[in-house]
Amino acid sequence: QVQLVESGGGLVQPGGSLRLSCAASGFTFSSAAMRWVRQAPGKGLEWVSNINNSGRATAYADSVKGRFTISRDNVKNTLYLQMNSLKPGDTAVYYCAWGIIRGQGTQVTVSS
Repeated sequence: QVQLVESGGGLVQPGGSLRLSCAASGFTFSSAAMRWVRQAPGKGLEWVSNINNSGRATAYADSVKGRFTISRDNVKNTLYLQMNSLKPGDTAVYYCAWGIIRGQGTQVTVSS
């Protein structure tokens, strides 16, 4: 069955960095466009970033553009999100997603 398992979240100070990972299995990862979404406390899901199957095409929400970088390793079947210059407003549960399928999420908290 399809599995998406996120990791790498945690507590970080404003201005800090984190790298999220998403291990994918149960489908042909190298053929799949993937994305990251997030959900802040008390808010709905927010799209963060997309990447196409090859990794050559990416897109970002305006709120993270220039600070976050999405990438993938199609040999390791893993999706990444490098997050730099983190702000308190980035606090959320981050999910990787394939179509309508999401993982269990990883908590990112940005606070001093």
